[in-house]
Amino acid sequence: MPANFYLRYGKRTFDFVSGLLGVILLAPLFLMIPLLIIICDGGPVFFRQRRVGKGFEPFMLLKFRTMINDAPQKGISVTAGGDPRITAVGRALRKTKLDELPQLWNVLKGEMSIVGPRPEVPGYVESFKEDYEEILKIRPGITDYAAIEFRNEEETLGRYESPEEGYLNDVLPEKIRLYKKYIRDIGPGNDLRLIWLTLLRLAGNSKSVHRESRKVCHSRTDA
Repeated sequence: MPANFYLRYGKRTFDFVSGLLGVILLAPLFLMIPLLIIICDGGPVFFRQRRVGKGFEPFMLLKFRTMINDAPQKGISVTAGGDPRITAVGRALRKTKLDELPQLWNVLKGEMSIVGPRPEVPGYVESFKEDYEEILKIRPGITDYAAIEFRNEEETLGRYESPEEGYLNDVLPEKIRLYKKYIRDIGPGNDLRLIWLTLLRLAGNSKSVHRESRKVCHSRTDA
């Protein structure tokens, strides 16, 4: 299928059907995770953050909350390994990427795709605006080459004295390169391949996550 035809007619249908199927199949998690957050950490279940979407249109990205309530006021926009703002439940959710599940709602609303460049906060987009003029011709997504490559991003940033400088100088430029690669490779077959690769990477962490989840409510959150 030609890329232009897929972008114009097929990708939105693929996103809606996949997103709806995901919500139905993962319904038990959408019930269990909020209960864990409320019981173990208290406070709100969801975290909302302003991100930049297709055509530079802003939208509110939705995630399960993994950090303390006032985390944005107590630190930078990126998160490094060992960040004291991360809650006990949040550690397990981040390791499995289950905190990203509510973005299926962003997909159903038409703000995101299942596969596409990850959406960024306005300040970082502004720093690379020329690059994002190309990238944001399409909807941002839940997974893509960069999401797979930097699945352990927090550990990578933890090696920098300044995680934000490391993100802006090293990590984000490489992500941008991968975003542009995705746009060049865009098509239904590649989207399915990236979804499969994402699932494989997540499955690789399943055993350790299971062990963590059993003791998550007994862990003390550093705040």
